[in-house]
Amino acid sequence: MIRVLLFAHLKEQLNRSELTIEREKMTVKDLKEELEKTYLLSQAASLMIAVNEEFVTDQEVIRAGDVVALIPPVSGG
Repeated sequence: MIRVLLFAHLKEQLNRSELTIEREKMTVKDLKEELEKTYLLSQAASLMIAVNEEFVTDQEVIRAGDVVALIPPVSGG
């Protein structure tokens, strides 16, 4: 099981603070694709991803027991 933490508008959009993905392992790219397909997060490709509090690339492998944080892009003026 992979625990996925949601922040900012993602938390509001899905009306929850975390998701659980029942997989033994997957790449960050696979996770983004699953988020788009299963949770209709069209902005998944632009999210920053942290695994166990470390920012990672799309090629990083996420394993069962890992904690993933989805960090939406920040804009300001």
